[in-house]
Amino acid sequence: MTNNLERRLKEHNQHENKSTKAYAPFTLIYTEAFDSRPSARLKEKYLKSGVGKAFLKGLI
Repeated sequence: MTNNLERRLKEHNQHENKSTKAYAPFTLIYTEAFDSRPSARLKEKYLKSGVGKAFLKGLI
């Protein structure tokens, strides 16, 4: 979840985030815009769940 997608992806790929450092490089496969932070957070939680991960794998 971010308000600047290009910056966030760059941070991940330049190992600036400890928790994702080992998984770089990242490729963007899905984006979605939201009007509010709470609704974006709900979608993020869904995408990190088993069902959400299956959805994302279906896009690849």
